[in-house]
Amino acid sequence: MRSFIVVLTTSIMLLLCFILTPGIGAQTTALSHGASSAPTAVGPVQQSESAPTTGGSQGIGSLIIGAGDLLVVSVYGASDFNKEVRVADSGEISLPLVGSVHVAGLNVQQAEILVQQRLSEGSYFTDPQVSIFEKEYATQGISVLGEVQKPGIYPLLGRRALFDAVSAAGGLTPKAGNTITITHRSNPKEEQTVVLPPNQTFPAESNLAVFPGDTVVVSKAGIVYVVGDVRLPGGFVMENSQLTVLQAIAMAQGTNNTAKLDKAALIRKGPGGPEQIPIPLLRIMSAKAPDIGLRPDDIVFVPRSEGKAAVRRSLDAILQAATGAAIYRPY
Repeated sequence: MRSFIVVLTTSIMLLLCFILTPGIGAQTTALSHGASSAPTAVGPVQQSESAPTTGGSQGIGSLIIGAGDLLVVSVYGASDFNKEVRVADSGEISLPLVGSVHVAGLNVQQAEILVQQRLSEGSYFTDPQVSIFEKEYATQGISVLGEVQKPGIYPLLGRRALFDAVSAAGGLTPKAGNTITITHRSNPKEEQTVVLPPNQTFPAESNLAVFPGDTVVVSKAGIVYVVGDVRLPGGFVMENSQLTVLQAIAMAQGTNNTAKLDKAALIRKGPGGPEQIPIPLLRIMSAKAPDIGLRPDDIVFVPRSEGKAAVRRSLDAILQAATGAAIYRPY
């Protein structure tokens, strides 16, 4: 009788534990039918609402696997399965038991889920713990193009900042514009654009994240050239693509006294080649004619007046002669 009571008590306690412990019944039923506990999702992992969606704020896990990348695939507790494989041009890797698996276009976490599911579906493992490590990126460099000192591909691994890439390329050229475009390998259809201040400083909020395989393009600024009889001939950067003839001449520190202002001209690229447009510079300077807006690559030419130059040379010769003359006194 006592043994019967002990058995009955034990049975009741086991029944209560089975009822009160959530999930045991479901797990037991699933296991009895040979179901796997592996995730069923094969497609891209859905981001939570709080997860960043822009390429510039991705985590390291969002780096995309591509053809030529070298992966290390391992299963916890199964050392014989551990393999070092390179992604083929078709985007596939070949693994023991499961064969070919297409991983190109996935990030590491998505690839882990896919391999884990394939192993579970084939009943090779029960609840496999798959780990994939990106050992080598075939496109591990960041392409920095446009108006930088040394355009090229630079091996900047992991999460880096935009200014790291620009610095690796030697910095900006004098012709660099204020716009930098970032194209992310993980999302090439959505470019990011950074607009720098006019003085080309680098504020912290513009220092976006870049990743292996990204492309950074620095725009070219509009350049206007002022040549001829001015104090400082040269090319001048157009700020915000707005510059007039008077502003350009002011940047060239004005005209010389020998300049022939009524013969100034604007040389502009036209459909059939360079075109010469007269500039009524005297009328513009006296506010009798509107100032002329310039376009990138325009050339403002201020010729020299030979008559004024001759007079100027004569005056200079007289002054030099007077200055260099010897002074004689009676003894």
